[in-house]
Amino acid sequence: MSDAHRPPPTRRDVLAAGLGAALLSGAAGHPPDRTPPPSTRPPASTPRTDPMLTRPIPKTGEALPVIGLGTWQTFDVGPDASERAPLKDVLRRFLDAGARLIDSSPMYGRAERVVGDVLASLGDTPRPFLATKVWTTGREAGLAQLETSVRDMGRGRMDLLQVHNLVDWRTHLPVLREWKAAGRVRYVGITHYARGAFDDLERLLRDEPLDFIQLPYSLAQRDAEKRLLPAAREHGVAVLVMQPFATGDLFRRVRGRPLPEWAAEFDCDSWAQFFLKFVLGHPAVNCPLPATSKPEHVADNLRAGFGRLPDEKTRARMARVLDT
Repeated sequence: MSDAHRPPPTRRDVLAAGLGAALLSGAAGHPPDRTPPPSTRPPASTPRTDPMLTRPIPKTGEALPVIGLGTWQTFDVGPDASERAPLKDVLRRFLDAGARLIDSSPMYGRAERVVGDVLASLGDTPRPFLATKVWTTGREAGLAQLETSVRDMGRGRMDLLQVHNLVDWRTHLPVLREWKAAGRVRYVGITHYARGAFDDLERLLRDEPLDFIQLPYSLAQRDAEKRLLPAAREHGVAVLVMQPFATGDLFRRVRGRPLPEWAAEFDCDSWAQFFLKFVLGHPAVNCPLPATSKPEHVADNLRAGFGRLPDEKTRARMARVLDT
């Protein structure tokens, strides 16, 4: 899942509430949240020459770039070239920046097929890390769904398969492990969007051999910090974060407010980066998955994966900004 479960205020909305059109960075519909002071923040259009930050997948040590891409709603489009052109630009910018992990699900309508089609149309690009899910009941239905996902999105390969929202996990987890043992997938995991499922997720972290867990976590929803993130770290399970913008609530809560000057201390020049760097500041997190169909937004999100990250003292200060 992604931050598009309900229509959030756009970054244009945040701008219109008081930041002013003069703050536009030249990308229509995407406001930077304050004017960078001279010599401290490069404009968003400036290419980064340093590599994107990575974190190791605990079970293997494989380095995974820290910004991923969700596809809920944003990639559920038809075959029309005008609908797919922005998505092609999104994926090109995403991969060119050094990012890799693209997450989808059969639940997301046509998103898996669109990802596969668009990646194929890009030609020779850096290899993405492809993740999707099984979202049905029963072994045979699950197998059929997995085969379709691997064909449509992965063109025969897949890096990570997850049980979506723990649906029939007792049936599907053994199948995913069979596929991993046979070399059909490299990693297996579980997901759930609801904080009410955190007890179940924690129990499975402790009782089942897992490579990944995907959960909601953001500056506005920090419940996972209490037990779930520490449990993932204790058991060596990589963490993917859905809803890093709290389904748009974070942009609503900072509407009309300038970005704090001290955000420059951790190389942050927009509210989107502020929210993503807070998530990445937790040592258990491998990769947040913001979803977008707008090239200018993915460019902004990607910049959160570069430069310094906030330490615990700074993260507490970031939380106070939101709480006040």
